[in-house]
Amino acid sequence: MIKNRGELLAHGLKEGRRVALDVIEHALMSVDPYQATKRVVQRQNNRLFIGSQHYNLKDVRNLYVIGAGKASFPIAKALEDVLGDRIARGVVIVKRGQGGRLKRIKKVEAGHPLPDEDGLRGAEEVMEIADEAGSGDLVFAAITGGSSALMPLPAENITLEEAREVNELLLHSGAVIQEINAVRKHISRIKGGRLALHIHPAEIINLTVSDVIGDWNMLDYITGNTVPDSSTFQDAINSLKKYRLLEKMPESVRSHLQNAHPETETPKHFREENVYTVILATNEDACLAAAERAEALGFNAMILSTRIEGESREAGIVHAGIARELEVNDRPLRTPCVLISGGETTVTIEGDHGEGGPNQEFVLGFATKIGGSKRIIGVSMDTDGTDGPTDVAGGVVDGLTLERAEAGDINIHESLMRHNAYSVLKSLGDTIYTGSTGTNVMNLRLIIVLE
Repeated sequence: MIKNRGELLAHGLKEGRRVALDVIEHALMSVDPYQATKRVVQRQNNRLFIGSQHYNLKDVRNLYVIGAGKASFPIAKALEDVLGDRIARGVVIVKRGQGGRLKRIKKVEAGHPLPDEDGLRGAEEVMEIADEAGSGDLVFAAITGGSSALMPLPAENITLEEAREVNELLLHSGAVIQEINAVRKHISRIKGGRLALHIHPAEIINLTVSDVIGDWNMLDYITGNTVPDSSTFQDAINSLKKYRLLEKMPESVRSHLQNAHPETETPKHFREENVYTVILATNEDACLAAAERAEALGFNAMILSTRIEGESREAGIVHAGIARELEVNDRPLRTPCVLISGGETTVTIEGDHGEGGPNQEFVLGFATKIGGSKRIIGVSMDTDGTDGPTDVAGGVVDGLTLERAEAGDINIHESLMRHNAYSVLKSLGDTIYTGSTGTNVMNLRLIIVLE
């Protein structure tokens, strides 16, 4: 899955890098949504089994598939393979450039992380299917991380361009996904459970992949279009105030949020409607698989946390401190070892900036504190294959990275302050390139300390 393996192994601490790439690939394969869907959704003639749910297909009038997100395509592909011509109609919206073909389900490629016209048209098609579905129908919803940008349908008084502006401001603010999505859900006609209201009385089967810390406690931030919403208009306003963004919002957005009536609030519960949800893969699954693989390779392994948040470069510095403790004092693990962490860090951007992403900033922050070590390797990547707005998944650094950067007249500290991590890692041959992985379970990080 790592397409530039040769480049990454051509320099630095090669033994540790080889272990890092091996562990990462094993972890990525463990959270493949296609295989997970095939395990969960099984058909035996006219009997359909979905987790703990059983259906007689003779009693189901129509089967529909809708979806959006970075992991929606492999879920849709698996559903086609299982259900075949029983699928009456379907559409999934994926990030532009994601390969693959579907036979019975329409694939729409759209913009991410900023919404575009293609995503808007795809969202309108999703709503058409939702309105077409009725009693006796079964609607599979493959809504995964990335759907907020890929499936935009702004409130009637808000334009797509204004929604783009809101997204861009939020993404640069350093806000966490719960705060960002509280705003997104309340300036939309399709988010925050509103899509489910159009689908009912048809039954909804949510097949999703978790890209949010908390998993089952945060369903409305994972597959938020088809489950009740826990956030309010006031939460959206509070998020904007917290990051001093309210006055920067387009007038239509401020007016929509501040003048909202109680009857326009997102649904907080569904009464008689049926919604069944399966989380196919989580960050914990990836971390557990990474630990299993590291131990199989002869390393002591520990999952530090699956809930790491905060400013990326600072999180990198903290992880570097732990790496030094491992190197010097053999704690909290005896070396050789692999320490694993997951979660979702953020980047706060103000003024002029370069290009990069949270995982790239993490490894550069990590690199600044491990210079000279012959034993430490650090890796951070976004499991969906794209870190921030770049075409790379993340980066690999080691104790020789600072020396190599200085030899190339590259100032890592200055680049970090300018949020220009991409050009640094690219110049050093330390970016991880996978292309779209078809999954999305937040970030995966490894600290490797050799013997």
